[in-house]
Amino acid sequence: MPESLLVETVDDVLTITWNDPGRLNGLTGEMVIAATEAVENAVASTRVIVFAGNGRAFSTGARLDEAIEGTEPMDRANALIRAIVASPVPVVAAVNGPAAGFGCSVALAADITIAAQSAYFLLPFTNIGLMPDGGTTAVVAASIGRARATAMAMLGERLPAGDAAQAGLIYRAVADDEFSAEVDRVVRQLSTGAAVALRATKQAIAAATLDRLDYALDLERDLQVALFDTEDFTEGTTAFVHKRAPRFTGR
Repeated sequence: MPESLLVETVDDVLTITWNDPGRLNGLTGEMVIAATEAVENAVASTRVIVFAGNGRAFSTGARLDEAIEGTEPMDRANALIRAIVASPVPVVAAVNGPAAGFGCSVALAADITIAAQSAYFLLPFTNIGLMPDGGTTAVVAASIGRARATAMAMLGERLPAGDAAQAGLIYRAVADDEFSAEVDRVVRQLSTGAAVALRATKQAIAAATLDRLDYALDLERDLQVALFDTEDFTEGTTAFVHKRAPRFTGR
């Protein structure tokens, strides 16, 4: 288990915490694989799974200093999203701060997403010559509709937590000083609820709203892998590293 991921079970609640606050919980492949294994290998007595982030961010997404090539990065990312959606127990995302890129994908794949008022959600992929992934092309559209999902994905603009809640993208945005208490309240209610009924409810809602998620994940993978080889992606990442505006050429 990498030090940048904390996995703890207390009172039948499994908490998976991104733990690299110095990098705003940027995600490595090792962290994503370990998180997937934690979800998939949760013991039978687990009643709730919680994703959280240490420090001032939930997660700013995949780290760009790791090699990005081929299908492997996409396959391991998709495996985590599939594990969250397929988990038989409720998954809660406790979004304490920015949730961007694949970090946003994880937050929105959860069954119930609670955010601090100061948090925001961001799909910045097109800003570096890529497209949204992690199932967000399906999840965001299922939550807030095609028009707003397209704008969020194409414009790459921050969506404040309050606006995300008002749009129906997340369950609730709460004042920062009430955030921990609200997360605890929801987790406690779920962990003491009727587990069999909650399992059935999750399964039915996922079937009704995310029936095309597997297709979306596979399509995102194929399209994203092709984008890895474009000049625009090279320019986008170079511009990001040097903190300048990218000059895209469409190649």
